[in-house]
Amino acid sequence: MSVMNVRPIRPLRPRRRITTAAVALAASLGLVTLSACSAEGGSGRTKDGKLQVVASFYPMEYLAKEIGGDHVKVTGLTKPGVEPHDLELTPRQTGSLADAGAIVYLKGLQPAVDEAIKQSGNKHAVDAASLTELEKHGNEVGGHEHGEDEHGHEGHEGHNHDAAGGDPHIWLDPVKYAEVAKGVAKAFAEADPEHKGDFEKNTDALVTKLDALHLKFKDGLKNRASDTFITTHAAFGYLAERYGLTEEAIAGLDPESEPSAARMKDLHKLAKDHHVGTVFFETLASPGTAKTLAKDLDLKTDVLDPIEGITDDSKGRDYVEVMESNLTALRKALGTK
Repeated sequence: MSVMNVRPIRPLRPRRRITTAAVALAASLGLVTLSACSAEGGSGRTKDGKLQVVASFYPMEYLAKEIGGDHVKVTGLTKPGVEPHDLELTPRQTGSLADAGAIVYLKGLQPAVDEAIKQSGNKHAVDAASLTELEKHGNEVGGHEHGEDEHGHEGHEGHNHDAAGGDPHIWLDPVKYAEVAKGVAKAFAEADPEHKGDFEKNTDALVTKLDALHLKFKDGLKNRASDTFITTHAAFGYLAERYGLTEEAIAGLDPESEPSAARMKDLHKLAKDHHVGTVFFETLASPGTAKTLAKDLDLKTDVLDPIEGITDDSKGRDYVEVMESNLTALRKALGTK
């Protein structure tokens, strides 16, 4: 598939990444095959003929498995329990990108992955960020997001928009996630034309599942006492906008950034003004600040999972189950009837 030319998202914070020099060194040791021997040059297949797919982290892995079904072997780069933004690739993982039959990733979320994919020269790398609209969310643009837009967004034409600083958490909106699924299916069909029909059938089934999830959120969040919820970091901007909620994040888009004293003061006032009863934390990022805020205001705490990975602590076995758990938590926190 021809991946659209979208300018890369500004990394959320300085992070260690695999450098061009490191990739070159690995290549010199015979551990990495660069663009001359990308997936086009090799088979990109397992011994039993399945398309070898590399997925950058869990939401991409889930899409690849649901869409590819029995015709793919999916390998995730981010192990369960690892914060995906901080991923460092091994030489073996870097080599697997060049040899893959297809790659599914989200540009701007994992700088090390972006660099390694660029070095690999793989022609079947699909960037999920290019398959739907990206927007700016988080404290950097005024502290909250609120809206009910079910369609396009003002100021955008197609997908060739300015993605610099865009919020990458598109998978937390079932509607956007379904848009991405359709684009991934096209990429798989180009990489493995023989099974195009099955990929389309599997995608239709997945989109039906995501549409049902969207309706559960839409109906489940009606008749609420409050619109405002507080989270550890601004991962839920798209979800908030989709269902007319207001997300107030302790930190910004970066899950490990520390809030300023002014931000904490604002949150104290917001919690009182909007009758917030719960402060949400998450499974992979430190809950310390969220729990401190809740204690100061005598509020409850609960988990709102950004689903960057599934672990034994996750409230569900896959994306849909954890999203349903998130809905239950939101309904309780917002006082739905």
